[in-house]
Amino acid sequence: MRSIEALENRIIGLVTLMLVAIVLFFSPITQGDYEDGVNAAFNGDFDTAYLEFLTAAQDGLDLAQYNLGILYFTGQGVSQDLEQAFRWTEAAANQGHLNAQFNLGSLYLEGQGTRQNDVLGIDWFARAGHSGHPSAAFALAKMYQQGDPIPKDLIQAYAWAAKAENNDHDEGTTLKEEIASELNPAELSQARRLFATWQIAPPLPDLPSQ
Repeated sequence: MRSIEALENRIIGLVTLMLVAIVLFFSPITQGDYEDGVNAAFNGDFDTAYLEFLTAAQDGLDLAQYNLGILYFTGQGVSQDLEQAFRWTEAAANQGHLNAQFNLGSLYLEGQGTRQNDVLGIDWFARAGHSGHPSAAFALAKMYQQGDPIPKDLIQAYAWAAKAENNDHDEGTTLKEEIASELNPAELSQARRLFATWQIAPPLPDLPSQ
């Protein structure tokens, strides 16, 4: 299977840049570098965007690290380098950047820029999914439903589909209903209780150590 809509169209954030407002506690210089990179990217000048994002990423700005990973993955403004894409995506993910966490899980599952590792990929998807990422939750629901690359578990699949629905994934409701039709009443009750417990206290995995 190792696709799930090609892991939700390969790496969801690695198609377009996340051009958003920056956090306020970074220095004006770092903020300025990032904003210059955003403006350059909007104008199609990815060479300049790369240089500006690199400066801000080295200063520790997660948004710049995330976007730098995208540029390395797509080869825009710099030669494609999957190891560098992994490096900067991981840096942003470790700071809690939601889309970077999903992308990092995708890189692990695909074995791009790093050794393929299903356990770490699923851990990062779980972290992103519990934190509100719709595609991470949906992908996990499909994995548990299909039993690839993890053992089939329709109770987990239902709970993740419900989470995808809760995270506003367009197909979350449809998938949840599909999985529900495969469960008996006792299993469905158990799956609903599992999702309910997640709403109270999501069981986030520990950040993987490298």
